[in-house]
Amino acid sequence: MAATARRRAALTRGDVDIDAAVSRYIDAREGTARFASFDYCFNYFRSFYESGTVEDLAAPERLQMSCLQLGFYLASWGMYRGSAELRHHSAKGLAPVIDAIVAAPTAVWSVDADDYGPEVQAVLFDVYRQLRAVLPGGQSQTLVTKTMLGVFGCVPAFDRFFCDGFGVSTFGAKSLTAIGAYYQADIEAIERCRVPTLDFGTGAASRWRYTRAKVIDMVFFTEGLARSSGNGSTTVPG
Repeated sequence: MAATARRRAALTRGDVDIDAAVSRYIDAREGTARFASFDYCFNYFRSFYESGTVEDLAAPERLQMSCLQLGFYLASWGMYRGSAELRHHSAKGLAPVIDAIVAAPTAVWSVDADDYGPEVQAVLFDVYRQLRAVLPGGQSQTLVTKTMLGVFGCVPAFDRFFCDGFGVSTFGAKSLTAIGAYYQADIEAIERCRVPTLDFGTGAASRWRYTRAKVIDMVFFTEGLARSSGNGSTTVPG
């Protein structure tokens, strides 16, 4: 069934209304909704990158906050539920992940869906492997790619809904190339949907915008959710 759904999705990507899908995702957006946890996590890590102080993420006085930011985002997005390995770890269990983020190639911070060429893919696969090695439960591509999305904003999260909506199954060269081609085919709509993230303190727009990969993630998470519901509903649960 999943394979059939993915083949169907691959045939209909171009029929998805990008503006409508993103609107369904963010129109009811508010600072206390669980999906805003992405905004706060992304803003936190991005602030260190833009100030040139990525290494401070793992400094003793910052490490706890770094782990908590990442952990709460992952929890909000379902990574601590069920039989997930993360359930058996405190926030401190993410300390090696923060170290891996600090050690990641500088180039990954500027990667987005407008360029998933071979050299960029090599960077992404390297970061993926490093995170996979240190994340509790890192054998899950959903967990690793959700981490990459929340921290770097560089790739969509390859969870069930995105994969079903976009028509892919694994995080690899073929999937990234398809995502890059999708962006190139719908540049104007995707760029138009790159609205600002929410600021934790004010609840208003922050100075950072959603990345292109995040917009594509929103579109096909919403599409996959609608297909899984069986009734065409694309309302994103808060």
